[in-house]
Amino acid sequence: MDIVVDVAQFIVNEILDVPAFLVGIVTAIGLIALRRSSGKVVGGALKATLGFLILGAGANVVVAALDPLGTMILGATGAQGVVPTNEAIVSIAQADFGAQVAWVMILGFALSIVLARFTPLRYVFLTGHHVFFMATMLTVVLAAADMESFTLVIAGAVLLAVIMVVMPAFAQPWTRKVTGGDTIAMGHFGSLGYIAAGATGQAVGRTSKSTEDMKLPESLRFLRDSMVATALSMVLFYIIFSIAYLARVGADEAYALFGSADGGNYFVTSIMQGLMFGVGVAIILFGVRTILGELVPAFQGIAERVVPGAKPALDCPIVFPYAPNAVLIGFIASFVGGLVSLGLLAWIFGPAFGLALILPGMVPHFFTGGAAGVYGNATGGRRGAMLGAFVNGVLITFLPAVLLTVLGSLGFANTTFGDADFGWYGIVVGNAVKAGTVGGIIILVILAAALVVLASMFQRRVVDRGWTPGVRRDAYLAEVATAEAGAGDGTAATTSESAPAEGSDTAKADG
Repeated sequence: MDIVVDVAQFIVNEILDVPAFLVGIVTAIGLIALRRSSGKVVGGALKATLGFLILGAGANVVVAALDPLGTMILGATGAQGVVPTNEAIVSIAQADFGAQVAWVMILGFALSIVLARFTPLRYVFLTGHHVFFMATMLTVVLAAADMESFTLVIAGAVLLAVIMVVMPAFAQPWTRKVTGGDTIAMGHFGSLGYIAAGATGQAVGRTSKSTEDMKLPESLRFLRDSMVATALSMVLFYIIFSIAYLARVGADEAYALFGSADGGNYFVTSIMQGLMFGVGVAIILFGVRTILGELVPAFQGIAERVVPGAKPALDCPIVFPYAPNAVLIGFIASFVGGLVSLGLLAWIFGPAFGLALILPGMVPHFFTGGAAGVYGNATGGRRGAMLGAFVNGVLITFLPAVLLTVLGSLGFANTTFGDADFGWYGIVVGNAVKAGTVGGIIILVILAAALVVLASMFQRRVVDRGWTPGVRRDAYLAEVATAEAGAGDGTAATTSESAPAEGSDTAKADG
């Protein structure tokens, strides 16, 4: 039995937990299904794997650049509390639940393929580390019901499989709006935040132009280069907070942050960190393009042979190239939403409901906030990017605060999971298991069945019928463009000729 457990843990920890390997394997399977030559199979799989490694390298550069900035911000503001960190709570959980997590992840991934094959939810979730994180969260939450290991693994695997196919389906109309096609899906457990951002943009940004259409003076045209604009913005961030941090904590502690012996090195290193952030974002974008170039064509083989019509559900940076300016705007707006929510927790909700203070972590706000900015921009332009990402920042602050109350009895009171889907799903599951083993299982079965049914209905009635959010905004922008073109020709178009009629199919499409 120990050998079986060891093999399962090896598969999870050394293969399935490494997104690059998982994507490479899936690419190879797709190319084999397409009956490509062995050379093309190996080359395509290797290139897709390298693309994910490039993406990971870029992410590491971004994380390394953000870590000192987070320390500066917290030191400058004096805030104290919990910083949601998926990796931290997973590492704690592995000591007690490693074997169960391994089996939950393996069986959950297999069941998700079955669901994708035999339901309308034809999505294959390929973000391996997020699958691992979700398997861990479900395991430790279910453990609160004192289930036997076998029951826990089965229940956790079913719940994991369900969330892996359900959330890409619910996010697909907005993902399709972002990408302009239907070849990929969102495979990241921050999807609730992206849906909320897209819906917010749809509600507030009908007349707002895209973040990518910003008109700059000739002297500022260099800011149209997303890498330059991102790096410059982060340099300004670093300069401001390095000064504030120095003033708050004093020279000795501030200089020690970078191992500096003097102020010159301290400020130069701060500027260098901002520039490295821009480099990291550029690496991420290159990695995304490399992955898409290999994975999407190869996925046709899986769609044809294993799961007909399947779409790969990929990590959130996959949408960054579609609106690079929105990524930066979304990051800043999400962080502001986290700060505002922190204030509300400190002054109102914390004392009233006993919720912990959730400090805004730079990494989750960059990745989920950046993606939320892209979704908000797709449906609501600049206004949608800002307000949509702000809503995401609120969600990834309040949801972890409530989730912490479920995990607290398990000894994880000093950390919690960060992204939006971990929050709402963990809260629901955690409260269900409070009904005891039998009652909890009954509730969870109903929950899983309800999610699959609702997502299947959504897929058939909304996604498959081609509903696209933000159609009214598209019609408005088209009307403006037509009017401007007509004005240039001396034949301005009237509103009645170009606006969608009330009750028309175009107006209905936007809901």
